[in-house]
Amino acid sequence: MVTTATDPTLETVWRAHRPRVLAALLRRHGDAGDCEDAAQEALLAASEQWPSEGLPDDPGAWLVRVASRRLVDRVRSDEARRAREEVVARQTGALHRGVVPGDEQEPVAVPDDVVEMMLRCCHPALSPSSRVALTLRAVGGLSTRQVAAGFLVPEATMAQRISRARATLAAADVSFGVPDPVELPERMAAVRHVVSLVFTEGHQRSSGDAVVDGAFVGEGLRLARVLHEACPQDPENAGLLALLLLTAARTPARTDASGDLVPLDEQDRGLWDPSLIREGVGLLEVCLPLGAVGQFQLQAAVAAVHAEAARPEDTDWRQILVLYRMLDDVAPSAATTVALATATAEVEGPSAGLAVLDRVKDPRWHRVHAVRGHLLARTGDIAGARGCWAEAARLTRSIREQRHLNALIGQLDR
Repeated sequence: MVTTATDPTLETVWRAHRPRVLAALLRRHGDAGDCEDAAQEALLAASEQWPSEGLPDDPGAWLVRVASRRLVDRVRSDEARRAREEVVARQTGALHRGVVPGDEQEPVAVPDDVVEMMLRCCHPALSPSSRVALTLRAVGGLSTRQVAAGFLVPEATMAQRISRARATLAAADVSFGVPDPVELPERMAAVRHVVSLVFTEGHQRSSGDAVVDGAFVGEGLRLARVLHEACPQDPENAGLLALLLLTAARTPARTDASGDLVPLDEQDRGLWDPSLIREGVGLLEVCLPLGAVGQFQLQAAVAAVHAEAARPEDTDWRQILVLYRMLDDVAPSAATTVALATATAEVEGPSAGLAVLDRVKDPRWHRVHAVRGHLLARTGDIAGARGCWAEAARLTRSIREQRHLNALIGQLDR
């Protein structure tokens, strides 16, 4: 059966199949740059053919086939150029030898290709931040701007970081495939971080007019399930999947009828998905007793406490504060500090929360200003709250967040 190329949209199809196309190409040709160029050429061909011919029954296989042909053409063209150069070299007494590739069987993607490619991007030759950034760009389908937003750095800085990461892998002659078992734990930790960021970009869009991107949420959940199924004995894989399930359960209540953002304490909890909550809590009950508790298990435990509260006022903030303090010890970060400040304010008062928030020094992150505005409003500092919310609205790229923050400012003026 052939469907129209606009349902689903080309962008949606490409986002779903891009990692598998790249993985299939990388099995044949190790240069990531050439593979990405060939994949983009296949996408261009799809944009020209699918609107008139219809969406293929297997879009992924179509894209792999066309991209593979483009890649073979590119290699043969390069070899032909080198052959011409050899003729000139012989004439000048400088002989350069080249190898012309023969016809090979077309690559076929396998179900775990995406995870293998993520592990490849998380090579020890790269810094932890570069591993995550490269994987988000190459596998997760995020733009450089979206990756930069996840790291709280300028877009130009992130573009340079990704370019250097690709050059490092090329210089190290990193092949595609399952890494050495000794390297696997470190690489798996980086992959978990990647999956978390992909999901977060879908659950809370960093830019644009939408609050949620279902494709990113779905891909994050899918990859978390793949990791858990591949290594079910790893409690952090279970913790990651539990966290994403418990967070995704709130998705139906996160926006109102107009698509505007609804804060957690104002959400209709009857809209939360009970099946996702049960699955997430069930995973936690299994993994928490297994040993050392990692960051994703702790974050999932916080999400579970929220999920167990039938009303906002039923939330056990003291337990959440304990969990965030543990998380601050295990995996300190700016995001953890902001969450710790919020929990501290709920238990010890807004002034105590502001003291914790002062530990975050980055003035470019809009969420710091947004939380400070809430805490200042609770202390009665209306002018301070207005200024913080205005700065947060200026810094965020999310139109819905801007609208929400401006609405809060409007409420102060009433």
